[in-house]
Amino acid sequence: MALNHAVLEAAARWYVDLRCDAHDQALHEAHQRWLDADPGHRLAWERLGRLQARFEQVEPGIASATLSSARLKRREVMKVLSLLIAAGTAGTATWRLTPLPSLMADVHTATGEHKRLQLEDGSQLQLNTATAIDVHYSATLREVQVVRGEILVETAHDTLGRPFIVHTPQGSIRALGTRFLVRSEGAQARVCVLQHAVEIRPASLLSPVRVEAGQQLLFSQDTSGAVQTATPQADAWTRGMLVVNNWRLEEVISELQRYRSGYLGCNQKVANLRISGAFHLEDIGAVLENLASTLPVRIRAFTPYWARVEPA
Repeated sequence: MALNHAVLEAAARWYVDLRCDAHDQALHEAHQRWLDADPGHRLAWERLGRLQARFEQVEPGIASATLSSARLKRREVMKVLSLLIAAGTAGTATWRLTPLPSLMADVHTATGEHKRLQLEDGSQLQLNTATAIDVHYSATLREVQVVRGEILVETAHDTLGRPFIVHTPQGSIRALGTRFLVRSEGAQARVCVLQHAVEIRPASLLSPVRVEAGQQLLFSQDTSGAVQTATPQADAWTRGMLVVNNWRLEEVISELQRYRSGYLGCNQKVANLRISGAFHLEDIGAVLENLASTLPVRIRAFTPYWARVEPA
């Protein structure tokens, strides 16, 4: 089973919290509920357990020194543990030779973080939550590699006439004087064109697909979906907002999970409730309270890192 970044990060946070508060019975009970909520949670926890004995081998003293001051250096601890978890059971040699691409990327954002970046030619990038990119300009090309996550691209005129190309694990996108969104998640990527047009070429296909302003395309390495009308307000995240129109509650919760560390789930009994509205992403807790006040649901929370939407 593939484990996404949110699950790995949540497992790492549980590890740190339990190490800091080993005698907190309520915390242990909440952790058990998290394990029981999804098979992927237990798989991530088991992977962490297999790696625990190797922590000291990563670099002499780094694991024990970092974890012993976890309360003061929680963010650094999370980076180390998330890296070790995602490295799998391949061991220390793999860590030394092939660090996680997202950690080694030129620019990256943490969960819930938003970042703006101006490139040397004047082009503008905005990075959404949990995003990592590499940037490479040469005499002939302007290239951005999306390792993971989502970006908004606003290309500038280039005096050298170099094409602007965004690469993802699923394929490449060539800008045609444009403003567009690229989101890479799992096996698929989504491109939403806000101005002008792009050409999209899935990695295993020969012919590019042209997508115009107001359109979007979902594609993988070897398949391309049909060109569709772009999702309204797809770029709302650049203004710190999530705008939804008649979305299923489960879809809303899944989207909010991207901006919140830990586990955020939705009981299937309320998953099909429909909702429309605009929500501020800087305070997911307030969004959840809003949902509970407008829908027949309640928020079941055990720690700052575990919450689930349940029937009222």
